[in-house]
Amino acid sequence: MLGLLSGARILDLTHMLAGPFGAMMMGDLGAEVIKIEPPDGDPMRAMGPHFIAGESVYYLSTNRGKKGLVLDLRLERGRQVFYDLVKVSDVVFDNFRPGVTQKLEIDYTTLKRVNPRIITCSLSGFGQTGPYRDRPAFDIAIQGLSGAMSITGTKETPARMGIAMGDLAGGMYSAFAIAAALFQREKTGEGCCIDLALLDCLVSLLTYVAQYYFYDGIVPGPQGTEHMFVVPYQRFKTKDGHLVVAAFTEKFWQGLCRALALPHLLDDPRFSNNDARREHKAELLPILARAFETRTTAEWAERLDAESVPWGPVNSLDRVFADPQIAARQMRVEIEHPTIGKLPMIGNPVQVEGVPQSFVPPPLLGQHTEQVLKEVLGYSAEEIARLREEKVIF
Repeated sequence: MLGLLSGARILDLTHMLAGPFGAMMMGDLGAEVIKIEPPDGDPMRAMGPHFIAGESVYYLSTNRGKKGLVLDLRLERGRQVFYDLVKVSDVVFDNFRPGVTQKLEIDYTTLKRVNPRIITCSLSGFGQTGPYRDRPAFDIAIQGLSGAMSITGTKETPARMGIAMGDLAGGMYSAFAIAAALFQREKTGEGCCIDLALLDCLVSLLTYVAQYYFYDGIVPGPQGTEHMFVVPYQRFKTKDGHLVVAAFTEKFWQGLCRALALPHLLDDPRFSNNDARREHKAELLPILARAFETRTTAEWAERLDAESVPWGPVNSLDRVFADPQIAARQMRVEIEHPTIGKLPMIGNPVQVEGVPQSFVPPPLLGQHTEQVLKEVLGYSAEEIARLREEKVIF
């Protein structure tokens, strides 16, 4: 059985993090992703640290499963090569600033004349419309503008999320939108032009937090590890570390009280339901905190599991990748890289029955240029040599 996106060919013009992550997701699902880079490559190739010279840790993390081609789109001949690729491809994916595709003559209007079935997806900081469209954007700015940073951190100070969620949300929405466009084209035969903004994508993830605000008009502040409306739902210190618990229903609250050997709390009217616990949170949390500090995380694991209480340790990354559940789900894999050797990477969370996990290493700069031109476009060795002499390819 082939991957879910097998048969789809995607021309990946993206760079940095958001676009490459989305393209990698589609490659993991079986799409043929051809990463087209300028002569100096994706800027993330220069981002340190490096496994070995030229092999950036950052770049490697989001570019597996792709074929690498170097093509100078600033040259007319380079664009002609690109148009030839568009004729035999399904999707063109970019994360240029608005206006760049028009300047390079690779915008949807132009490409639709080349291939009427083409799907384009442009992912930018603020989208193709609106007063901010021409601003540069990085993840931290998106986290700030979206409101996500205002509810992250402690009550003393807001904080950036530890992962680049603004970029990653854009990458995920891109993969989702492109897959939906491919499905739609199967029914209509028509391509489309997708316009995605990192800001919109992260705002959409506010979900219930925004809905609470729409409901009561109260502007929330940083939540730390707590939930706005559920108590207890947060981090607690143990004898040797930290854990989190989520008493999202009364069943779980009752199990937590038994696990903590605090059955008398079940008879206390201040804590009789979630609304009461939220009203008396200042009285309840110190009681729970003192209890959790009396045992180690491992001891609490046994007791909380026995009562089926949702909980988890606050793992450092070394513990994450040593965890038997992570191993069982193949979320740490090793692939063979042509210059590094064995390369550890995060696995693919989308697991489909009957489809084995298979990974191709991130491409070296221009690694597959000749292969793509020869096998996909049927260019002769003489044509390829001429393009190289003219510095259209490298």
